[in-house]
Amino acid sequence: TRSWTSLSLYLSMRCSFGGRFYSLEDMWHPDLGDPFGVMHCVMCHCEPQRSRRGKVFGKVSCKNIKQDCPEPSCDDPVLLPGHCCKTCPKGDSDRKATESLFDGFEFFQEKEDDLHKSYNDRSYLSSEQMNTGDSKTDFVALLTGVTDLWLPSSSGVARARFTLTKTSLAFSITYQRINRPSTILFLDSEGNTAFEFRVPHAESEMICGVWRNLPKSHMRQLQEEQLRVSIVATDGRREEIQGKIIKHRALFAETFSATLTSDEENSGMGGIAMLTLSDTENNLHFILLMQGIIPPTEKASPLVPIRVKLQYRQHSLREIHANVTDPDFAEVLTDLNSRELFWLSRGQLQIVVETEGHNAHRISGYITGRKSCDTLQSVMSSGDALTPLKTGAVGSAVFSLHDNGTLDYQVQVSGVSSTVVGVTIEMKPRRRSKRSVLYDVTENFAAAAGGGRAVGSYGRMEARHIHMLLQNELFINVATAEHSEGELRGQIRTLLYSGLDSRTHELPFSLAGQFVSPPVRTSAGGHAWVSVDERCHLHYEIVVNGLSKGDDLTVNAHLHGLAEIGEIDESKTNHKRLLTGFYGEQAQGVLKDLSMELLRHLDKGTAFIQVSTKMNPRGEIRGRVRACEFGSRGEVVEEAEFDDLVFVRDPEELRKDPHTCFFEGEHHAHGSRWTPHYNSCFSCTCQKKTVICDPVICPALTCPHTYQPDDKCCPVCDERKTPKEIPAEKTEEHPEGCYFEGDQKMHAPGTMWHPFVPPFGYIKCAVCTCKGATGEVHCEKVTCPPLTCSHPIRRNPSDCCKVCPPEDTPLPEEGELMQADGTRHCKFGKNYYQNSENWHPRVPLVGEMKCITCWCDHGVTKCQRKQCPLLSCSNITRREGKCCPECAEKLKERKREGT
Repeated sequence: TRSWTSLSLYLSMRCSFGGRFYSLEDMWHPDLGDPFGVMHCVMCHCEPQRSRRGKVFGKVSCKNIKQDCPEPSCDDPVLLPGHCCKTCPKGDSDRKATESLFDGFEFFQEKEDDLHKSYNDRSYLSSEQMNTGDSKTDFVALLTGVTDLWLPSSSGVARARFTLTKTSLAFSITYQRINRPSTILFLDSEGNTAFEFRVPHAESEMICGVWRNLPKSHMRQLQEEQLRVSIVATDGRREEIQGKIIKHRALFAETFSATLTSDEENSGMGGIAMLTLSDTENNLHFILLMQGIIPPTEKASPLVPIRVKLQYRQHSLREIHANVTDPDFAEVLTDLNSRELFWLSRGQLQIVVETEGHNAHRISGYITGRKSCDTLQSVMSSGDALTPLKTGAVGSAVFSLHDNGTLDYQVQVSGVSSTVVGVTIEMKPRRRSKRSVLYDVTENFAAAAGGGRAVGSYGRMEARHIHMLLQNELFINVATAEHSEGELRGQIRTLLYSGLDSRTHELPFSLAGQFVSPPVRTSAGGHAWVSVDERCHLHYEIVVNGLSKGDDLTVNAHLHGLAEIGEIDESKTNHKRLLTGFYGEQAQGVLKDLSMELLRHLDKGTAFIQVSTKMNPRGEIRGRVRACEFGSRGEVVEEAEFDDLVFVRDPEELRKDPHTCFFEGEHHAHGSRWTPHYNSCFSCTCQKKTVICDPVICPALTCPHTYQPDDKCCPVCDERKTPKEIPAEKTEEHPEGCYFEGDQKMHAPGTMWHPFVPPFGYIKCAVCTCKGATGEVHCEKVTCPPLTCSHPIRRNPSDCCKVCPPEDTPLPEEGELMQADGTRHCKFGKNYYQNSENWHPRVPLVGEMKCITCWCDHGVTKCQRKQCPLLSCSNITRREGKCCPECAEKLKERKREGT
């Protein structure tokens, strides 16, 4: 009951608009769908409202922002596509003022400097570079026993690290001197529960989680340091520790950490230390956050004396005396010697804080490498080799750092054409011809066809190298017999925790150009994690290297590529599903409503993930993936039972789903497929409230004589006319069939379908055919048969050709025919229109849209945007009152000519 209450409370604190949900304080431009598109001059806002009973709910308000546009300072301002306000061409003065209206939107930016280095180290990002270009924000919290409650305080201490992305808050929590917590609570500025996280059962002393779809109001409180986090343990006696979530300047540079606890029971004391090494010298910088160490009776004193000691096995190595007024304390331990650095790398140094006086207190903890739920990983591509190559091979590596400085590694290499002769962990080279090798793990590499694998541990990492590893400053290099200096190279980078548990116990699946059919010699590479949950939703995370705009200048806007999942079966049509678009080097998401065919292939390992680009629309990199092992869930499912599995959703839940389709009197879930009642030789699918019906795809026939049985949808071979020995056609030349740009799908050789043409959808009066011999798509208009009757009718709204009515029924009059086909008039907004009448629609806050024409077709309103010619120029502008964009150069020429 509590979870349903929390869910209903969460839903009430959002706004619904156009089938989408928005958090409180969200702002957006409304999308009215095809052919209207996005209203760039209208801004909607999800405003928080409070009812008489104090319940908070969301209310949508929209306004026209055109009157807020700044006045351009130039004589000939232009209106760029996708903008509301006119700007001066190639000027920055107006752009800043205009962008202030849309400060809620983020745009991807690439550093041009990274594309023009003296040698190829494009993947390298120093700490300074990552800080300026990173869109993530880090927070920290020190959690200690709550002393102002009537319950006894706790001895527990926890350290929580948070990373805020655009809409989610990922957190990693380590704890000591408290039982395994059961619940993590996030509390708002008024002490109310904003988010509750149930801690899964595990042996690890690390808690990993993600607060998704963070409301804007709570995001603002987080930025203003008004949120608190609480850990509750109920195993044994109930304990709770709490702390304030704050920003801190030390988080970005932190590579070592310590959690400090007290030997006193239920003291409520604790602390955390954030440490880092200097970039060039062996100086250890640290910042202490402490709680409860300064007694309340002494807080009135301006200065409290403390001692900070660095110890090894109870022996004091360094000692600092200071008088503090703040529970935060920063200092530097200079010139650590080789023994101290060795003990630091092994997690054997202890930091101790003591107060002086008659009521002295002490907290202490061991220093280890920074702990988090993030994944240390690397994608090695030939494009990132010191001498850039295009081989289509890929390398993938995952690392795990232990408290004692041991580094576990798993490396796999695929698609190389010669033997792997070296696998090394390296620093950034100082010169192009001089590699800086730190660790050679070649001896653990087991070669195989096209690559191989290395699994092992390295137990002698130095403190300086641990620091560089956690600062993303190390690389992994793979050398082959053909490329002795390196065919594959990748930066070892921290991948933010996303909630995908398969990362912790599974190697990613490699994505390579050599796995594409036919193989592609590309500079890119990638890897992917996939898993299927108990609801058969596919969770995926993909990391790529080499899909940069510097390599592919034809990539549109900032879209680097498209990722899709499908089945590996060359003899049948691939059941492909689009996963996402690439706007950087990572992509993740959840794919729901998978077909049973695709689930079966995922279970068998005969599915693939493919990333396509504009340069290689049929695949840039590809890899075979496996997930959803039904037998591992404790249930043995026979093959026959698997074929009969049907997932049935509650009808009430279907009706409330904003993506559900209503067709022929029934509700259908998004992504579902069914056979319509009006024609059993068609197959329909629901795609976000839109029903798409296609003819059943028929297999290609190699026989010369076919016929069409009355009880079947597809033609079959006529064995009576077919000689016994006829050589089969060569269909292996184009085994994948034809790729059609309109629906972005592969079609089997010999199949026929109605073309999908955005934004109009499926064109029922045209039929396309896949020519199996050439892989070409041939489309032609449907030829309707001549009719002898005077009053033909259209049996179904989706039919292209009219037919004569049955002879045994009297021919209706024209008026009756109109009534039979549907209502004579159409309603659009508050107005009614007669059949065949056309008009320009009026949209609230925008007015009449003269670039769109609507008409009434037998009771159905249809709208179409004016068709604009394709432009080949790079500088495109749009004049006010004109429907189509124009080339700025030609517009200037016409102005000079006086036209």
